[in-house]
This record gives sequence, structure tokens and C-alpha cells, in this order.
Amino acid sequence: MRWFPVMALCLAAVLVATPVAARTAPDSLPVPPSGVIGIGDDAMLSADYWIRQLAQPERVLLDADAIATQNARLFRLDPSMRDLHALPPALSREQVLQWINNISQLPKKPLYDEQGRKVPAATLQGITAQLALDRVAATQPTRYGLIVRRSALRSFPTDLRVFSSNDDIDIDRFQETAEFPGTPVVIAHESLDGQWLFVLSPRYAAWTRRDNVAEGGAAEVFAYAGKQPRRVVTGASVRTVFTEEQPALSQLQLDMGVAVPWLVDHPADQPVNGESPYSSHVVELPLRTPQGGLAFSPVLLQRQADTADHYLPLTEANILRQAFKFLGERYGWGHAYDGRDCSGFVSDVYRSMGVQMPRDTSRQEGSPALAHQSFSASDGHDVRMKAVAALKVGDLVYIPGHVMMVIGQRDGQPYVIHDTTGIRYRDGQGGLRQVKLNAVSVTPLLPLMLDDAHSYVDRMTAIVHIRP
Repeated sequence: MRWFPVMALCLAAVLVATPVAARTAPDSLPVPPSGVIGIGDDAMLSADYWIRQLAQPERVLLDADAIATQNARLFRLDPSMRDLHALPPALSREQVLQWINNISQLPKKPLYDEQGRKVPAATLQGITAQLALDRVAATQPTRYGLIVRRSALRSFPTDLRVFSSNDDIDIDRFQETAEFPGTPVVIAHESLDGQWLFVLSPRYAAWTRRDNVAEGGAAEVFAYAGKQPRRVVTGASVRTVFTEEQPALSQLQLDMGVAVPWLVDHPADQPVNGESPYSSHVVELPLRTPQGGLAFSPVLLQRQADTADHYLPLTEANILRQAFKFLGERYGWGHAYDGRDCSGFVSDVYRSMGVQMPRDTSRQEGSPALAHQSFSASDGHDVRMKAVAALKVGDLVYIPGHVMMVIGQRDGQPYVIHDTTGIRYRDGQGGLRQVKLNAVSVTPLLPLMLDDAHSYVDRMTAIVHIRP
């Protein structure tokens, strides 16, 4: 997760389906006891409230073929996305060093640990030594693997959590993102102590613990990644059924949008890990052998768990339903805390409908494969408000370091849902009120302030449209 020098406010933005006439001025919106301006009715915290306002909530915006075409375009045009099939059979030292150096960069400012103490220079030097850059071979065979559990991807091969200030331990500067069970990766390097691997997934490159990866041949890795049919996680997350027989797969977390092979031909009278499968779905997950190799095993997902036999149709109603499944989830920078951040939130929502997106806000808002409107410092307030008036449900609104998802409007005010650390707005006396949220939250858009001098609207950098 790349850092931007602004408050990390990651949520998903809520849209306006009709022109914003601002019938209610931002400074006249109610402020309930929660301090979240504009949320005066608990009904607003339900997807159904916003769906009822839509004229055609179930109209398909992009069908499966159109989404497949868009995804192919994304991998073809966006440099942050990688088609692992297209990598050469051998990797050069120059290429591997470029990947590592792009992510493993120490900030110039001091870093602090969880106790608020400055991280010593010797500690940071020891961490950088673990990169073992001198051990990168001139050429090496391209190695492959599968992620076997929800896995942190880190900018350095260390579990040490570090922070930009000594009074905020939420945003770990070494945390980049997470990858999920069944994700194919290329193994490009290992740390000096051998406990970490530098891996490339289809949309990220960073360090993860060796035991998060099962190494296998390209053929079996890609065969698993393409195996059909698949069961798609449509809930915020689900867990596999408890099993003593396969502890590595017991109660394993699978997040929204994860799709795993569905063993529809498994005999209904044949137990899976000691349990009858008749009331569950039998799916296949990768396992890491004691030697680090790749194996596979059936595992159960409860039939009542929130999964589907296909990606959900891309409709405004589904966008809202999926987004609101995360409402109240703890903010997790770089997919930490078993949660997600602003860009992770919106990409996981769209992934449940088959739409692939880059991982970070900067990559999303500038992707050459996504329809977007960009704003520069020369774009005035009127230009920006005209764009706000044209927002539709599911549109993504970007400000520096943050993204919000439009969900609709109330009394002419556009509303968004986003995964955010908090919000600022003008209080009744003209001062700036700050409300800590640290959760997926619903807020109006127009009252939000980036700082004392700039509103969110006046600092918009882009709007992305996931539709024709």
C-alpha cells in the first residue's frame, strides 16, 4: 500500500443518481450524537434505503463478456497489473532488483514502534540487510506458487510494525496489502534468513512469509487458477468449516470476491475431513507441504455461507448490497486487521462482480483501462460541482490518498460509503470538527473537508466510472 502525505481516510464513495441541486446546504445537515454529519436516520445505514431510490436497480451495467473484455484491457494496458503467464521462463537480476527496489524503500522521516519509541537506525539497517540484494543471481528460473492463507504483503521482510508518528499505531508503514488463498504468485527472491519470499501477484509485488506460499510448477499453479467451476465469496468474508484432519484449512478466512474451485462432482456420501458434505459446498484449496511444495485438498464451505456459483451481475443494486456488507468493519491499512482500507474496500466490492481493479488509489484513479475524469489544480469549483452533479451509484471519487464510492443522494446531497479513519467538517461556529471513525462508513460528500482550507470536492483528483 503506497503512502501519500495526507490523512489516510479510506472508505468507499457514495453516489448521486440524479443532479445535485443541493436542496439542503451542507452546513444545515443534522449532526447526530455519533458526530457523523448527515446521518440523522438509521435507515440510511441500509443498502435497501438507497436501492429503493433507484429507477432500475437490477439493470445490468456490464455483462460478463463486457467485464471480461475490460479485465483483459486492464492487464494489457495497466503497468500495475501483471499477467503472470506472460513472464519469461527466466528472470534477470536487473528485473528482480527493479521490483524489489520499487517497494523496499525506507521513508526519509523517522519511524516509531508500537510503544511510540523511535526505531533505531541499527534496526532499520538490519532490516535492509535482509533484502540480500547481493544474492540475486544474474539469471534465475521463474518459480511459481499459490498463496495458502490470507497473507500480509510487506515492503520489507519483517513483521516489525512501524509508524510515522509516536501517537498513532493504526497505519503500519511496512504493510502493503494482503493476498488471498489460491492467488498465483511468482517467487522472485528470498530474504537473507530464508524466512521471507519476494513474490509477484497479478496486482502487487512485495514480501511475504515463506510459509504463506506453496511452491509448484507453472502448469499446476495455472491449472488451479483456471479450474472451473468456481465458488465465489459474496459475503464480506466466510470461513471454511472447522476440521481437525486438515488444520491448515480449518476456519480459513476467504474474503469477498475470492473464487475457488468448486468440486461439484464430489460424491454426496463421501465425507470430507470427517464430515458429510451434504449440507455444504465442497471446494478445493491449496496446501503447503512440510517441504514447502504444493498440494491440494477438498474442504467444506457451509451451504448457508454467503457464496455464489458465479460472479454477481454488475448492477447498481448489487454494488450497494455488496458495499453495505462491509459497513462497520474496522479500517485496516493495507488489508490489515483482517479488514481492508479505502482502495481495498472498493476493489473487493467490484471483484465480487468479476471486475478487476488495481490495488492502490493512485493506480485506480489513473488506470488507462478504466473510464475516468481527472481534475487538476486549474479546475475550479464550478467544474467540480458539475462533475459531482453527474455522479452515479458505484462511481468512485478520489482525493489525495483516499477513495469513496457513491451510493445515492438525500435532499440533493450526494452520499458516499468509504473505508476511512475519520472525517472533518465545519461545525456551527465555522470551526473544523474532526470525527474519528476507523470503519467503513456512510457520509455525505459535500461537507467533508480535507483540511481547514480545502473541501473534498475542491481537492478531487479523479472520478472513475465502472460502467459504459
